[in-house]
Amino acid sequence: MKIGLNLPVMVPGLDRERILGWARRIDAGPFSSLCAGERIAFPNPEVMVTLAAAAAVTERVRLAFSVLVLPMHSAVLIAKQVATLDVVSAGRVVLGVGVGAREEDYRAVGAAFDSRRFARLEHQVALMRRAWAGESVVEGALRPVEPLPVQPGGPEILAGSLFPRSIRRAARWADGINGFSFGPSPEEVERSFELAREAWKAAGRETPPRLTTSFWFALGPGAREQLDRYLGRYLNFMGPGVAEKLAPTVTVTSAQALKNAVKQIAELGTDELWLVPTTSDPEEVDRVADLLG
Repeated sequence: MKIGLNLPVMVPGLDRERILGWARRIDAGPFSSLCAGERIAFPNPEVMVTLAAAAAVTERVRLAFSVLVLPMHSAVLIAKQVATLDVVSAGRVVLGVGVGAREEDYRAVGAAFDSRRFARLEHQVALMRRAWAGESVVEGALRPVEPLPVQPGGPEILAGSLFPRSIRRAARWADGINGFSFGPSPEEVERSFELAREAWKAAGRETPPRLTTSFWFALGPGAREQLDRYLGRYLNFMGPGVAEKLAPTVTVTSAQALKNAVKQIAELGTDELWLVPTTSDPEEVDRVADLLG
């Protein structure tokens, strides 16, 4: 199992030094991917710009969108931006996409938060693949949308799917799934992986799904308090008291707990695990790197 590490983009107060410092440390460590996700109405840096900055100071790790909320955006513009990032990074992009769960983010960018966003996502992925293949996406256009990605046909696309229906739909258009488990719960991750394997077979897919998942962690002094503060801030959109209720189920707050969780996730046949830090302290990268060897 490969292990990637998220930039601490959901921790407030990031600046140039922190963002680029984390990127360089991740690239120098035992990690397979450097990851970042998207929020709009939140104190996080914009994900496309952040990964472009990371591309400029890294050479080795893959640059992974843990989730880009595609229905909030123009599919063709995103296709061009992602292709450009693939060129700048020499073919290191992985694109995780999903529909998101935060209506305020949709409202902030003037996009519709409705039940049709699932169908829009599927249509958008097809449109992006056409653009990356060099096909015209505009009738009568003199040229296709360029540049084309370094990776033939475009980057790997993972579905940010957590629930059975969305996992089954993803079998029609994704290369795999990128899940998330709060605990983490090995049983929960195993169910989603088995469902994905079954859905890919039912859809007649010859290549099995790429199986990726994520969970939060905290190491170092004050780890439990650090994680609780993070949950309270990140989950506030779910309403008062929700973070406090969920906090006891989020348990990776020590080196041994992280080692145990990584081992359990690996035993499920996971292709890659993306660890999500809850602090911007750059020493956290080294703590994880030392733990993983």
